[in-house]
Amino acid sequence: MVLVFLVAFVGAAVIALLMWRAMNTERTSDRTGVPGPARSAPVRPPQRRATGPDDDPDFLRQLDETVKRREDPPRGDQQP
Repeated sequence: MVLVFLVAFVGAAVIALLMWRAMNTERTSDRTGVPGPARSAPVRPPQRRATGPDDDPDFLRQLDETVKRREDPPRGDQQP
């Protein structure tokens, strides 16, 4: 009975040691066992927010000119 508990304890200790070593090797810069800085997530460039055409000053200027052309009647086509 004691042997079963001893085997279970040794097995749990071995699994815990293996897991600790696996987690520790991710943080070491070299295989010396000296902990290094933890790995950080890769740095992504900031995502640009999608802008609609109504936010574009050139589009708005062009739209304003188009509307003005439609409102102003052509001067050569006017009849007296």
